[in-house]
Order: sequence, then C-alpha cells, then structure tokens
Amino acid sequence: CPPDSQILGRATWTFLHTMAAYYPEKAEAKQQEMMTSLLTSFSHFYPCGRCASHLRQEMAKRPPPVDTRYNLSQWLCRTHNKVNVMLGKDEFDCSKIDERWR
Repeated sequence: CPPDSQILGRATWTFLHTMAAYYPEKAEAKQQEMMTSLLTSFSHFYPCGRCASHLRQEMAKRPPPVDTRYNLSQWLCRTHNKVNVMLGKDEFDCSKIDERWR
C-alpha cells in the first residue's frame, strides 16, 4: 500500500461518496455505462493492491447498481461499511448518506 494508506483511504471514500451523491437521480444508459467503467477501472488501478483486489471481489459478488443515485450511494455505503468492519471501525448509518455527502 502507499506510504499512508489511511490518508489515501479517507480521500478515496470522500471522492466516491461525493461522486455518488451528485450522480443523476435516474441515470441514462450512457451515464450508467460510464460509471460502471469508472468503478471497474478504479478497482484495477487503485494504488493499494490489497484494497483494489477486495473491491474487485466485492463488485463481482454484488455489482454496483448504477441506475439511480440512491442505489449507487447505498451500495457504496454498504461496501464502505464492510471495509469498516474489517478494520474494526464503526459502521455508518446508510439512511443518513445524503445528509453526510450532499
């Protein structure tokens, strides 16, 4: 992992959650394609190889729903919470995702 994976991780989650919060309420086909491509590429080029591998595994088990802002935001929140549990951190209340990131 990078020299300070905690800083990278926090910045990454901030970027992903904020991006999802401003994703279209109901995404058009092209937007869905682009978001799927972004997340797939992200999971291959993320500087922390272990983290990238975990994300790819998670996406294979539960593909990110890119049809709506709500579904994408909830998927990211649940995925983030899985990481939090693995790291021994508290889980975030996903019902408050918009309050936090919008």
